[in-house]
Amino acid sequence: MSDLVPGGNVPLPGGPVSVRVPGGFDVSALVTDDGGKVAGDEDFVFYNQPEAPGAGLRDDTLTVDPARLRPGATRVTVAVSPSDPGTVLSALPSPTVLVADARGRAVARFTPVRPGQETVLLLVEFYRRGAGWKVRALGQGYADGLAGLARDFGVEVTDDAPSRPAAAPEPAGPEGPSDELLDLVNSARAAAGSPSVLTDPRLLSAARAHAAAMAAAGTLSVETRDGVSVHQRVVSAGFAYLTVGEHLVSGPRTPAEFVAYCLRTERTRRTLHDGRFTHAGWAHVTGGPSGDTYWTALWAVPLTSDGLARTTTEVVDLTNRERAAAGLPALAVDARLTTAAQAHSADMVARDFYSHTDPDGGKPWDRAAAAGAARRTVGENIACGQRSPADVVEGWMNSPGHRANILKSDFTHIGVGLAGGGRAGTYWTQLFGG
Repeated sequence: MSDLVPGGNVPLPGGPVSVRVPGGFDVSALVTDDGGKVAGDEDFVFYNQPEAPGAGLRDDTLTVDPARLRPGATRVTVAVSPSDPGTVLSALPSPTVLVADARGRAVARFTPVRPGQETVLLLVEFYRRGAGWKVRALGQGYADGLAGLARDFGVEVTDDAPSRPAAAPEPAGPEGPSDELLDLVNSARAAAGSPSVLTDPRLLSAARAHAAAMAAAGTLSVETRDGVSVHQRVVSAGFAYLTVGEHLVSGPRTPAEFVAYCLRTERTRRTLHDGRFTHAGWAHVTGGPSGDTYWTALWAVPLTSDGLARTTTEVVDLTNRERAAAGLPALAVDARLTTAAQAHSADMVARDFYSHTDPDGGKPWDRAAAAGAARRTVGENIACGQRSPADVVEGWMNSPGHRANILKSDFTHIGVGLAGGGRAGTYWTQLFGG
């Protein structure tokens, strides 16, 4: 059995799996596509609607059978809320989710940080990756209750559902995306020749959490005083990204003022206009020590296998362009070096470090050898925070040590990896061999 950390994932065995959360919790699930939206109200599984194709709730156990999900479904997000309507999550022990296979054998376990004032907690998600399925740990608090959660995933919710009949009033949450703001954003992008973005409930959830944390501290920051960065919140909310950008702003009171601020300078305007971004989420919170309004806007490209392959190929191409300009032969891609590079980027995110030496003492040549790459000489470049292949290769070329690796004549092969979700955003690895 695997004990997961936020953002961690493990493959699922074939067949159905069961999900249990012992204690005083109600379990619910939303069946969605890659865009994070349900196809209809029937995709919301909870105590008043316990069945959907491929997902069923019986007593305290949710069963998910990926092979029987409706056509087009690629993701099942599992949430919990207090079973007693008068209880807040902070009054209960932190929930532990247990995932087991059809024979009852444990697959994964995850215990998130104890919630605060949240009324719903996104615990894990099952998602399709290639021909198989995986489970990823989330641990993201959600302040708007089941009804708000359902609406943001695209469920039509009437005034009396899906709340229990005697539910106590829930605390008001920070404000999220509005049609006005989406229209203003996409109008500004259209004027710059960029395609429209879609709002995503996972990015919305991450933006809400970060805006609330900044307001509570009374300061703008990528990493708030709880030690969590905005990039970590994106992945914890269930959005694995290829690249991500953010606007962290205080002061604007209306959507129009916020967009005007983003268009004011070249740096902030470039992020709003970036044509690569396809999904977005934003929120603002007024309060805290200063009483200011704090905004978090997130812009992202979801992680896909094709997108990852295109991005790593571009890094290789740009690297070889620099070598060609120096009169050196091109590096060939080595699948084993690629495996080791990708694993190191993912490890830096999962274990929250940034170094050529991993927490177990492993070095680049150790990782290359473990992946089966028998190379006489090995070198490694790492970077974090850059949003594109062009940015990261430019940064390496502007650093003497990294430049020396790129232009080393002894190297003949290369592998590239990247992973998003750590404190600094996206973590890049180049592994060279000769």
